[in-house]
Amino acid sequence: MSVLKSRPVLRWLVPVAAAVTVIGGGAAVGTFAAEAEPSLPPRTAAQLLVDLQTSQLEGLSGTVVQRADLGLPPIAGLAAGSNDLAALASGTHTLRVWHSGPDRQRIALLDTLGERDLIRNGRDLWTWDSRGNTATHRTLGSEVAGKRGAGGDAAPELPATPAQAADQALAAIEPSTVVSVGRAATVAGREAYELVLEPRDEASLVHQVRIAIDADEHVPLRFEIFATGSDQPAFEVAFTEIDFRRPDADQFTFNPPPGVTVQEEKADRTDRPAFPRPALPEHPQVRTVGTGWTTVLVAQVGEVGAKGAAGTGSPAGGEIAGVLGSLPEVSGAWGSGRLFTAKLFNVLLTDDGRVLAGAVTPERLYEAARG
Repeated sequence: MSVLKSRPVLRWLVPVAAAVTVIGGGAAVGTFAAEAEPSLPPRTAAQLLVDLQTSQLEGLSGTVVQRADLGLPPIAGLAAGSNDLAALASGTHTLRVWHSGPDRQRIALLDTLGERDLIRNGRDLWTWDSRGNTATHRTLGSEVAGKRGAGGDAAPELPATPAQAADQALAAIEPSTVVSVGRAATVAGREAYELVLEPRDEASLVHQVRIAIDADEHVPLRFEIFATGSDQPAFEVAFTEIDFRRPDADQFTFNPPPGVTVQEEKADRTDRPAFPRPALPEHPQVRTVGTGWTTVLVAQVGEVGAKGAAGTGSPAGGEIAGVLGSLPEVSGAWGSGRLFTAKLFNVLLTDDGRVLAGAVTPERLYEAARG
C-alpha cells in the first residue's frame, strides 16, 4: 500500500525510535490510564487511512511512554544488561520528544539516575549523558541534512512513538490484513479514532494492532499490539502529554554543562543516515522467507547456533550459552536445534548454524527451515 510513502506526519518519528537505540533505557512510570470514550462522528477505515496520508505536522512536543510485556525467557534479561535495544523489550520507559520540521528533533530519555539526550539541529547532531556528563558532536553530511534527515529509510527495530509503530505495522497492510474501525478513545486528553489491524494468516502471533488517531490532527497518539490468546497489550507506546505548537528554537540548541567531556566525531559521509542505526553483527548470508506479518528472517551464523554461543569465553557469554542449552530441543525434517519463544515472536537456532526468527508459530519456522 502506498499510504506510508506519502505520510510525512509519520516519517518524522523514524529518527525518534532510532535515538532510543542510541541513548538507552528509561524509567518506569506506571501504566497508561484509561479515559472515557468520546462521542465522535462516524469514519470508515478508508477515511482514517486517508487522514493519516494527508495530515500535516508542523511541530509538536510531548511525553511518550512505552511498555512491553513480551514474555521473554531469561536469556533476554542477560542480553538487556549490555544492550540498550534489548532493554526496551521489557518494562516501562518514558521520554520527552520535540519536533520542529525535518531537521530539528530532540529526544530526552529519562530514568531514575539521570537523562540521556539526542538533539538534531540542522547539520549538528549532539548526544549527551548526564550520568557521565559526556557528550558527542557530529556534523551531518549535506545529503543527510536534507532528504534523509526527515526520516529516510533508516527504520529501527523497536518503535519509540505511536507514529513510528504505526508506520511499521501499516507496511504490511495489504493484502495480508483486515482493517476496521474500533472504539473511540481519549488519549493524552485528546479525542481519537481507533484503527484496528488484524493479520489474515493464522501463523502470525500478532492477534491485533490498535492505533489511536487524533480526531483533529490525524496523528497517531497510541499504538497497541496484542498477542494471540491475550487480552492485554504485549507492546504499547502512547503519548501521555502532547502539544501541537512548534517548539521554540532554543529547545534544539545544545549548551554543554560545566565540566562536560565532549568528543568530536568525524563529519558524516553524504550516504549515511542522520540518526545512527544499531550496530549489527556481520552476517554474510541473510534472507527473508514470506511477506507481511509472517515474514521469517533466516541467517547463517556458523558457530553461533544451538550448539554454540558467541563470546562463551566471557562470564556473560558463558551465562548465555548456559541458557541457550536449557532451551527446549526440537527436531524435524529440517534438522535439529533449540527453540526460543516469546509472546510475539519465536526464534529457532539450528544445530547446523542457522537462526530463523519471526512473529510466527514454531511450525512456520520449521517450514522455512526446510526450504
